[in-house]
Amino acid sequence: MTIKALTFDTGGTILNWHSGISGALAAAGAKHGIDKDWAAITNEYRRRSLMGMLNHGADAPATLNIDDVHRIKLDEIIAEFGLEAFDDGDRHRIWHTWHELETWPDFPAVLPKLREKYMVASFTILTVRLIMDTARQNGLSWDAVISCQMIGKYKLLPEAYQTAAKWLQLDPSEIVMVACHNFDLDAAKAVGFKTAFVRRPDEWGAAGPPDPDPNPAHDFIVDDFPGLAAALGVQV
Repeated sequence: MTIKALTFDTGGTILNWHSGISGALAAAGAKHGIDKDWAAITNEYRRRSLMGMLNHGADAPATLNIDDVHRIKLDEIIAEFGLEAFDDGDRHRIWHTWHELETWPDFPAVLPKLREKYMVASFTILTVRLIMDTARQNGLSWDAVISCQMIGKYKLLPEAYQTAAKWLQLDPSEIVMVACHNFDLDAAKAVGFKTAFVRRPDEWGAAGPPDPDPNPAHDFIVDDFPGLAAALGVQV
């Protein structure tokens, strides 16, 4: 098996969005004396945002990026869950929290070890600026950031994965797509990528992830990033 690069889903596989966004919503609620099921609201916010971006650009050039969609869906959630007391400052702080998310703790120390053997790239529906901001905050050093924002075709469209491989100047079979989501990995495998499923049981908080069980067709199935490193022959 010839592997030259690893491309990483970043929004849920690397970044702990649930804790960050639920915390920001709860802080805004406390300011206004509002108590809600912030975990459930966070998950609905994420679900709508994700559905708003997947396959964007299929029939026409992409007109939105995830930052746009995060703001649009935040306003929807605020209106539907009785959070109209949130003012413009509250909304901006919640929205900007996406750019301040912390990584899952098992990743930062493993990334430089993986870089010693492989090219590593964030390959994501998130914006370039969001990846830059979270990389700086968490001390991450990517070899490349490949955002679907740059491509104009969003996952799960095959053109997104094909373009990422083209930009890395590699055959898709030389790249491992790394994610905690079967939908991303299945789409990558369909165009020739190898795939690695990293379990993230806490990605959606106590509710658990929508698809916790990996497709057995994935090339690697591991519980965490030290496990992935070991499977790839990297000592951490």
